[in-house]
Amino acid sequence: MKKIWQWLSGNVIKDVGDVIDKLTTTEEEKLEIKKEIQVIVEKAAATAEDQITRRWESDMTSDSWLSKNTRPLALIFLSFMAIAFIWVDSHHEISFTVEQEWIELLKQLLTTVYVAYFGSRGFEKYKSISNK
Repeated sequence: MKKIWQWLSGNVIKDVGDVIDKLTTTEEEKLEIKKEIQVIVEKAAATAEDQITRRWESDMTSDSWLSKNTRPLALIFLSFMAIAFIWVDSHHEISFTVEQEWIELLKQLLTTVYVAYFGSRGFEKYKSISNK
């Protein structure tokens, strides 16, 4: 999640930095403003991650079976589809080709779900151990 946030916010910080460079005159002013903007962006990233964690915690305390099992079901479904696409694409007697766009989409979804699922599970376990 942190890498995604850095990627998304990286261009914004650069663009804001360019505006600051145009509007300020001294290097000290520029550096101070850039540091303050970096702090704001880091706080926003921490808040976003905290909100995601709260949503997942809320899902786990829900009475709904589906809300508790959405992440594992998504993980299982995407893993199954990746294996199915690999199997179908590797058998030459089946005249079916998986287009590159779908492969890229599946890779992105799998990466996101695996990082979110296993990363959040690791974080949840760390948090429960540190609370004890």
